[in-house]
Amino acid sequence: MTDVATSRNLEDQRWEGRVDGELAGFASYQLTDELVVFTHTEVDDRFEGKGVGSAIVRAALDDVRREGTRRVLPLCPFVKGWIGHHPDYADLVYGAPASTARD
Repeated sequence: MTDVATSRNLEDQRWEGRVDGELAGFASYQLTDELVVFTHTEVDDRFEGKGVGSAIVRAALDDVRREGTRRVLPLCPFVKGWIGHHPDYADLVYGAPASTARD
């Protein structure tokens, strides 16, 4: 797995992943009062298969959890699939039961 620096770009409404300072991919979203709607994830061909998309989605979902004010609606197939493979994030999905886990 490649070392990916992630950040949220509020102006462009996306979480980004950079490798050695170069934009390697992003996950676009739209906000409502209650939701973060993930609409599209894209990773540059040169970085495919190196964990860039996963790093971006994990960072985005961690931010959503930390903020605690919205649920996730994963319209993007990559985000939806990623959550399906990481059930510890399923409680963030709109319509899913709230987590009973304690910190």
